[in-house]
Amino acid sequence: MDKRIKEAVDLFTDVMIYGTERVIKKVDHPLWNEYSPEQMQMLKFIYKEGTVTSSRLAVLQGVNKSAISNRLKKLLQDELVQIAESKDKRQKLLEITDEGEAKMRQSDAALTAYIEKLMLEQVEDEEIDQFLHIFRKLKDILIIDEV
Repeated sequence: MDKRIKEAVDLFTDVMIYGTERVIKKVDHPLWNEYSPEQMQMLKFIYKEGTVTSSRLAVLQGVNKSAISNRLKKLLQDELVQIAESKDKRQKLLEITDEGEAKMRQSDAALTAYIEKLMLEQVEDEEIDQFLHIFRKLKDILIIDEV
């Protein structure tokens, strides 16, 4: 195995796990006091998917359906998410509401501002361009693998 690939995987995992923890602790936004990071992530997934089942959300978040049900309760109650019209009445589809999209965008803006501050202080423009190039390529590869 190429040691560089192993190191890349390890670094990516560390950034995802510990970076997420640091960001959650450091970003000071009222939404993050009202909703869990998992609920905010769920809003993002629902937005990106358009309509989605709770089973699909469980796969995307790597948890069981009962965890999804618990996370969804407040989002449904606060009308950030709603049940979508579906031709198959047995299948419950979820979609984000305008209010949910607004809250998701507020959360994204707070995250982006925090990460931008970190990167501008410690990362050169050329390195940001390299990062973007690599992650765009990786995203394309992963999308192709899903088909």
